[in-house]
Amino acid sequence: MSAATPAPARLPLKLKLYHGLGSVAYGIKDNGFSTFLLLFYNQVLGMDAKLVSLALMLALVLDAFVDPVIGYLSDQTHTRWGRRLPWLYIAPIPLAFAWFALWTPEAGATPGFWHLVSVAVIVRSLVSCCEVPSVALLPELTRDYDERTTLMRYRYLFGWAGGLLMLFLAYDVFLAKSLLAVDGYYQYGLFGGLLMAATVLVSAAGQHRWAARWPDRKPSALSPVTAFREIREALTHPAFLILLAAGAIAYTSQGITFSISNYLYLFIWRFSPEAFMIYPWVLFASVVGTFLLVGPAHQRFGKRTTAIAGGMIGMIFWVTPFVLRHLHLWPVEGSTASTAGLFVFFFLANLFSVSVMISGGSMIADIVEASEVETGRRSEGTFFAGNFFMQKCATGLGIFATGLLVDLAGIPEKADPAKVPESVIDNFSFYYCVLVILAAILSSLIFRYYPINREDHEARVAALAAAESGDRR
Repeated sequence: MSAATPAPARLPLKLKLYHGLGSVAYGIKDNGFSTFLLLFYNQVLGMDAKLVSLALMLALVLDAFVDPVIGYLSDQTHTRWGRRLPWLYIAPIPLAFAWFALWTPEAGATPGFWHLVSVAVIVRSLVSCCEVPSVALLPELTRDYDERTTLMRYRYLFGWAGGLLMLFLAYDVFLAKSLLAVDGYYQYGLFGGLLMAATVLVSAAGQHRWAARWPDRKPSALSPVTAFREIREALTHPAFLILLAAGAIAYTSQGITFSISNYLYLFIWRFSPEAFMIYPWVLFASVVGTFLLVGPAHQRFGKRTTAIAGGMIGMIFWVTPFVLRHLHLWPVEGSTASTAGLFVFFFLANLFSVSVMISGGSMIADIVEASEVETGRRSEGTFFAGNFFMQKCATGLGIFATGLLVDLAGIPEKADPAKVPESVIDNFSFYYCVLVILAAILSSLIFRYYPINREDHEARVAALAAAESGDRR
């Protein structure tokens, strides 16, 4: 087999597109778990909201401990197709079957707690087997500070596109008649599983010529003691710990928002069927806006400042309609004026909020070289897996908090939105907004301490390049 084609400093567009395509499966998973799964198992299948949210949180936490192992094993994989591609060719097919099973529990019976936990863990672990090696390719493809942001922009664009495509199809096709129609979720699971498998496989094949090569270094001897030591060494890097702390708060807030979204739209904002059809396009437009905005923002202000500003500005735009509603300054819920106003505020809120996530992902790629200088190892898979560990624990906490909010506010199972008392809706809205505001402030304060800027990164890359050139001579 001939050597893989090395990726140039400025990556070709088709490589960026293939790399980004690999995140579609993760976007589909996020959309399903965060937006529909709680509603499906609670309002459609009749499980108690607290039990569903606890099951999903437990599944997230259990799966999160699998991620560092997957990342480490990905770093240790040593084949002529590189470290990542074998994972991307093997994992997607079982993922498709597991995803379908999640949305097709035994007919005529309320699913059991442990059934939901076990299927959710299997799905999430298989998604990790696709996503962790896929995103770990990013630092291997380029060491350029801005090109890494570009690759991360494409990953988020495709990830959101996958999730929003499923959201659009759910609202407009599979669940067009009702969000509570069980047959629609069968179709949702079948189509989503097929799309997950197809996009990961095409992404891997498209990157093959750049990624399929023997790794530069042989892996260390594989043993539990060595693995634990190297994982701990990577995940306790000071810059990474700061990023984890800020990200944990941000992703907890995002987990609450995603899992609570259909409750917000049904019980507070009274979306019409037409509004549900339009809303995915509003969100996708905002992600395209972020795709165009975040690159110039990183060049002008850097990744840290972009993350801080994006988090605070996004939060302000998001909670403003809730505050105005509380002050009786918002149009009647469900009216055209109300829905149009929400679309404007939510577009702006999502535009800035997604910039935080893209910035964080690009920061992780830069931590790889900071760690390599200290340890002599490149641990891309371990770092990105550690980030997924944090995301899953935080998202699980967010979903669990949503279940508690629904219960605390007094929204019953299989409730009719038109018959829920106004006082219940007001309390629900108030509790939610307080959590979102506090999360944005705390996350932004922690981001201030992230230590790596453009100059630091470029100095490390130059030093590593000089050392590698000396080794070759």
